[in-house]
Amino acid sequence: MSELRVFDEGEASRPRVHTRDFETIRRELDAVGIRFERWEARQPLKPGATQAEILEAYQDSVERLKKERGFQSVDVLSMVPDHPDKVALRKKFLEEHTHSEDEVRFFVEGQGLFCIHKEGRVFLVLCEKGDLIGVPDGTPHWFDMGPHPRFTAIRLFTNTEGWVARFTGSDIASRFPRAG
Repeated sequence: MSELRVFDEGEASRPRVHTRDFETIRRELDAVGIRFERWEARQPLKPGATQAEILEAYQDSVERLKKERGFQSVDVLSMVPDHPDKVALRKKFLEEHTHSEDEVRFFVEGQGLFCIHKEGRVFLVLCEKGDLIGVPDGTPHWFDMGPHPRFTAIRLFTNTEGWVARFTGSDIASRFPRAG
């Protein structure tokens, strides 16, 4: 189940908001310009579905976002607990960074923790199957896929080079709760 915890940036021990209600999560994030939606596949997906099958199942939603936001490329990323680069990738994503484009991810399966640092607060958003999150360009954030990652996500890019980060150098990410 999706979950949102909102902390003051200087107080990582006690969230000011903690909810698992989708509409409450959507409203809290929308108030600070973070997109949060639910998508449904137009056809069932079998375990081990290919990138083409996944993109076909969500084609209507993907095309809507491409037209709305000008995305140029789309791919599917899958992480599993025995991925050979999981430790290095987790470490890279755990550092606070920004992008020159929106970071948009849709969780086809599994889960991941998006952490957004905005307006003096830190928003920890546990995204799960069916959740789409859109972090606006220039917004400091980090992502925790956990020590045993298991997710498949559709990624949309305006930059055809794909994921390009500008690290902030801040240690704020190390002060907040991490994924299991």
